[in-house]
Amino acid sequence: MRTTVNIDDEKGKELMQITSAPSMSKAIQMALAEYIDMKRKKQLLALRGKLDIIDNWQELRRMDAQDPPHE
Repeated sequence: MRTTVNIDDEKGKELMQITSAPSMSKAIQMALAEYIDMKRKKQLLALRGKLDIIDNWQELRRMDAQDPPHE
């Protein structure tokens, strides 16, 4: 997607320096990807303690091993 964005020159230079990107476009793509990853991680961490997960994978494996394949 093509988008025109006004970016402060100093921030743009700093972003390119920090990311070691060869172009402003690549630096912005890298920064966006990292920002999205960071937000997703925060959303997952916000769920900590709110989900009740039953750790029964071993029991499920045994059940699968005992169950004959269906044809």
